[in-house]
Amino acid sequence: MTVPNQTFLLIFASFNLVIFFKALHECKTRRNAFGLTPWLNPIGAFVWGDAVVFSLFWALVSLVAWWLNDWLLFWLVASVFWAVRSWGEAVYWFNQQFSTIERNPPKKHLFYSVFHNDSVWFVHQIIWQCVLVVAIIASLYFVRLWLVTLS
Repeated sequence: MTVPNQTFLLIFASFNLVIFFKALHECKTRRNAFGLTPWLNPIGAFVWGDAVVFSLFWALVSLVAWWLNDWLLFWLVASVFWAVRSWGEAVYWFNQQFSTIERNPPKKHLFYSVFHNDSVWFVHQIIWQCVLVVAIIASLYFVRLWLVTLS
């Protein structure tokens, strides 16, 4: 692993540890577990409650990859993470379409300006299905590369 890769992993781990404590504060002290965190979407955290778990997860993944000196392992975990996360989001938005409880009013969504009704929910669902496809393909690719490095 190159020095820039090692540096990235340490910075990413540090960033996520800071986010962990901020998210813990938001959830425990401010009671803001459902507060939106769009700037944390790259780590899979859409609300502060997500951030508590995912920031700790990413800090540990980064540190393990750094300790094992395995850059490909980091990307393999990232691609599998996104496969699992996007599957969950696709299922969530699928269920939202048929729920009588409106937890996510259509007007709150970015896509509302294009779709103007509750079709934003199936748009979210299919976006996450597309992310799932990319994540599965990336996972297969990284598994292949990673296995080659082990032999």
